[in-house]
Amino acid sequence: MRALKILSGIIAAIVVVAVLLLIIGIPSGFLTSTIQDRVERETGYRLTVAGSTRVGLWPSLNVTMRDVTLTAPKDSDAGSRLSAGSIQADITFASLWSGYPEITELVINHPDISVPLLRERRAIARTTSSPPKASPDNASSAPAIKRVTVNDGRVTFFNTHDGVERRIEGISARATIGADRALSLKGNARAGGHPLTFDVKASMPNPPLERQNIPVELSLDAPGVLRTPLSSKAEARINGTVVMINSIAGSVGDGAFDGWASVDFATKPLVKLDLDFRRLDIATTTSQAAPQGAAAAAWSNDPIDLAGLNYVDAQVRLSAAELNIGSTHFAPVALEASLASGQLKGTISNLGAYGGQAEGSVDIDVSRDTPVYAVRSDLTGVRALPLLSSAASFDKLDGKLSAKIDVRSTGQSQQAIMSNLAGSVVANFQDGAIRGLNVAQMIRSLASSTLSGWQESQEQTTDLTQLSASFRIDKGQAVTADLDLVGPLVKMTGGGTIDLGAQTLALRVEPKLVMTTEGQGRSSDPVAFGIPVAIDGPWAAPRIYPDVAGILDNPDAAYAKLKELGNGLFAPGGPGGGPGSAGNPSSSGQPDTLGSQLGETLGNLIQQGLSASRNRNALPSPSPNDPSAPAQNNPTPPDQSGRPAGDLHRQFFGR
Repeated sequence: MRALKILSGIIAAIVVVAVLLLIIGIPSGFLTSTIQDRVERETGYRLTVAGSTRVGLWPSLNVTMRDVTLTAPKDSDAGSRLSAGSIQADITFASLWSGYPEITELVINHPDISVPLLRERRAIARTTSSPPKASPDNASSAPAIKRVTVNDGRVTFFNTHDGVERRIEGISARATIGADRALSLKGNARAGGHPLTFDVKASMPNPPLERQNIPVELSLDAPGVLRTPLSSKAEARINGTVVMINSIAGSVGDGAFDGWASVDFATKPLVKLDLDFRRLDIATTTSQAAPQGAAAAAWSNDPIDLAGLNYVDAQVRLSAAELNIGSTHFAPVALEASLASGQLKGTISNLGAYGGQAEGSVDIDVSRDTPVYAVRSDLTGVRALPLLSSAASFDKLDGKLSAKIDVRSTGQSQQAIMSNLAGSVVANFQDGAIRGLNVAQMIRSLASSTLSGWQESQEQTTDLTQLSASFRIDKGQAVTADLDLVGPLVKMTGGGTIDLGAQTLALRVEPKLVMTTEGQGRSSDPVAFGIPVAIDGPWAAPRIYPDVAGILDNPDAAYAKLKELGNGLFAPGGPGGGPGSAGNPSSSGQPDTLGSQLGETLGNLIQQGLSASRNRNALPSPSPNDPSAPAQNNPTPPDQSGRPAGDLHRQFFGR
């Protein structure tokens, strides 16, 4: 309403001056001052024309003003203004003489509307007197406009105190008004780097517009936000500073929706929205999973811009039978959110996710210099593989996931948020698999060398009955002491720390292998590796090796277990072996003692290496030139290959 009043005032002033110029010829200086006085008297806004004002007669009567600025009244928000490179109005001669001015086209070049952003809503003084009603005579004498064209426009939202500035740029639009007062507005723009194309149709009632229903149709194509174009119909109603939008019915692609909305533009905008979608597809920036063996991408240090939440209040209720965010799929969805003074509080009461259910809440506080985040969620029976693949490009884990998440953090980037994360997470995967990895084979490989990375292969897999852990998180350090993996051929317990900010692992696990293909349902227990295994380094490619400190803690146990492990690892009938085994006759009918020999050799090598190490530490090394020193005729006993056991020990464990 205010914009129409201002526009009408400017046009009326231009028309009056044009008539005077044609009749008596008025100097341009007087022409400009007349327009300024008329606009300020009728709208309260101050018009400044820093450039020239020109009246042309060809090809039609036109008035052009250059470098025009329209500033808000003193009692309005500081900084509100409209500036334009030029404004040109084309007027028909016949309409001037008839007393009913008609603008065939109004062209506004390079307009820039500055809109101040407010953090808090302000009270507005209410007057008891009713606003004056427009009389039919005034309505009929207002200039009629057939077409309005905007070229390369811009809307700038700003808050000087916070140093915030946001723009909608590249606005090009054309509005036409027919004889039946049918309005058609088409155009395009760019917002937040995303292109927008819009088409609005409305049936405008006779003035005044306030408190009259206005049928509106909207088509919007925003490929950076919505996967498919949006189209809708509604009835708009203006009541003072509030625009009510009722009976909304539309579709996004092939998904229909309905509901209502309202916007109060008095001081800080207040948006109320209640929509129900059959299906809603929201586009996101696609991220490719890292190639196999490649280092994981580091968390981004790019700032996450949520400052705009400080300058609008909202009450939102959304529901959808199906919601797709990027490649992540949810069905159904029900959420409520409120936004006030920069604090967003959202509650998810009914979320279907990949065969399971989820509920929780999300709180974001951007009113401070550094945003604060809090997430609480309960997941039950969610299929892990599609969820983790779509949400985090992680496709290594499958199974039914149940989890409790209660975390909080601060920061203005991904890196800062992950490094400051605190809280707790309890996760339990059941009846699934670790894809691309064969944990049992990895453990067996430790008998010959240190592993670098996860030894990934598309053909490998580790079936698991359960994988569970609970984490206490502080400053991005997730600590667990109850990591537990149970599978048909492997069992593993342990604990350690995951550095979420640096994306590194420091875990120490106790693996146990099942030495036959009968699985853990047989009568005997799995055989422990006997030596703790360390997993440390970048989580995309950590080093995996026997923990030497664990050997030194209990060398006798390490000796005994490695002998037993050797039987299972290297017996022909064991995993990775041939048809026979140490406990079963070979094809020749004789017991195969190769596994026992190798197992005993492994244990002996460790004992010899440890004994040599202890002897070196216990006895001082004599000088080779000391004649009183005893002769050293027997160095460390060699092993079967003639190499010292200490050297083999170092090669065996990579130390």
